[in-house]
Amino acid sequence: MSRRCDVTGAAPSFGNAVSHSHRRTRRRWNPNLQRHRYWLPSERRWVTLTLTARALRTVDRDGIERVVARARARGVRL
Repeated sequence: MSRRCDVTGAAPSFGNAVSHSHRRTRRRWNPNLQRHRYWLPSERRWVTLTLTARALRTVDRDGIERVVARARARGVRL
């Protein structure tokens, strides 16, 4: 499973971990991904989305139908 949000497209970001002695090693920051299942009334089926915590709030605000339509317009297969 890729670490990418289906709605916002958020992916891991990369940078350096800097120690007390100022040595740098590579590290990554993973998005806060949650798997959530929604009922899609227009298709009469369940869809499972991998969402960030922020995208969960977007679905609550805009509704699952609108969010799925925008994701499919971007080319995400659900």
